[in-house]
Amino acid sequence: MAIGSVLNNGVAGIQKGMYNMNRASADIAKVGTSQDPAADLTESAVSLLESKIQVQAATKVVETASKTIGSIIDIEV
Repeated sequence: MAIGSVLNNGVAGIQKGMYNMNRASADIAKVGTSQDPAADLTESAVSLLESKIQVQAATKVVETASKTIGSIIDIEV
């Protein structure tokens, strides 16, 4: 797998996680208008935490790919 592909996947993971965070936050803001506020709040809070973990993991992928690129450049020079 090419390093550029790994970087693209990491960035895509960050973007998806941020999108999901925004959606979960909006759901939390609307929880007072739902039929079952406690269940909706719990589900939205879990989604928010999952999205946070996804962004953190994708960030590690980008960091690792970046370090690998730096190592390859150091070896080539």
